Amino acid sequence: MTLLDFVPSLGSGAPVRLAPAVWPPDTHYDTEGGITLGGVALTELADRFGTPCYVLDEAEIRRRCRAYLTTFPEATVVYAAKALLTRAVAEWVTEEGVGLDVCSGGELAIALAAGVAPERIVLHGNGKTMDELRTAVRARVGRIVVDSTAEITLLSALPAHDQRLLLRLAPGIEAGGHPAIRTGGSDHKFGLSGTAVGEAVQRIGRSGGLRLVGLHCHLGSQIHDPDHYGEAVRRLVARMAAIRDEHGLLLTELDLGGGHAVAYRPGDAELNLAELADVLADALDVACARHRFPRPRLLLEPGRAIVARAGVTLYRVLAVKENEAGRRYAIVDGGMGDNPRVALYGARYDAVVAGRHRCGPQRGTTVAGRYCESGDIIATDIRLPADLRAGEVLAVPCTGAYHHSLASTYNGIGRPPIVAVRDGSYREIVRRETVDDLLAREV
Repeated sequence: MTLLDFVPSLGSGAPVRLAPAVWPPDTHYDTEGGITLGGVALTELADRFGTPCYVLDEAEIRRRCRAYLTTFPEATVVYAAKALLTRAVAEWVTEEGVGLDVCSGGELAIALAAGVAPERIVLHGNGKTMDELRTAVRARVGRIVVDSTAEITLLSALPAHDQRLLLRLAPGIEAGGHPAIRTGGSDHKFGLSGTAVGEAVQRIGRSGGLRLVGLHCHLGSQIHDPDHYGEAVRRLVARMAAIRDEHGLLLTELDLGGGHAVAYRPGDAELNLAELADVLADALDVACARHRFPRPRLLLEPGRAIVARAGVTLYRVLAVKENEAGRRYAIVDGGMGDNPRVALYGARYDAVVAGRHRCGPQRGTTVAGRYCESGDIIATDIRLPADLRAGEVLAVPCTGAYHHSLASTYNGIGRPPIVAVRDGSYREIVRRETVDDLLAREV
């Protein structure tokens, strides 16, 4: 006899715990079976702000910032804002002691509007315009990452004063998940390689107001093996030593970018920060000793790893139906307009009903969106209640990164609001986009 023989409810009817690898730590089932985040019921937020709705756990973002600063006390940690940027998010990360990496004039404007000190901002991007560079130089941002020699020409024409630069190199390391998010190989649009590196060093040296202080690379996204970063350290320290020997310039900073993997579903691989710290320390020791090079200061640019798990997206079920092939679909009121990652990268998500325990009989279900594309899928063949019905709210975890920032107005549907939760309270930090907003751009 087993416990199930005595207590049958512990079988399919037993509540299933929310997976801690993909949900924020402060996510729980309440006494009525509903899910709460930051002490707030998700169904209450769906009723108050409508759906789709992005919910963001402020405490989780702050906790992740502190984890990076604790694990890498001698490094400069800079949040990659392309993952998710609002004024509130910029305020949270900088209040925790983390800098901000922006890659456009718009992101720079949001950062400055949030009161981020310019010296804590890094301007990134592989195709910066003259206006963006001019704005950054005038604001006196801390560093500009140079991606091409053309940008040196533009920067040399600006009245810069001791503007610090990093050169982005292509280290020839293929790493990351989907091919579309691998950026460190030799056949990509990013960074400098070959003789262009030496030319860039010389041109910056001849300029009056520009100062090259280090090298930069970004290997890709969703990297869970820390050894890729160790190899990047070895290759870039060797290049820094070559620049010292050939040009007499001693570089002091090494920016390894971000791309740190997170788990989107239970069982997914993610990057272990303690292991990464050990690998980087060992690689620096070996590379610097081999080339007799002073230990450079590391810069790290986590983005997804800061905000992904802090986000939960709420949808309302519009219909439940089954096709002739036997596949059951739950059609919801959002989709690829607010989460294009499934269509872009084949990303995989889980979903649960927000208003009741995940218990009782379950059925395989594909959660699909409302947009006019067959690829408008949110989660494929996941387990949802057999009696799932229209009107119920679904919660999709780990949606804090690259959802709001990649969202569109496809089919004329406005982008969702962002609601921040913390300590039992909530506030809207980005409102829902309306039809009036869409029409306001018409001329």
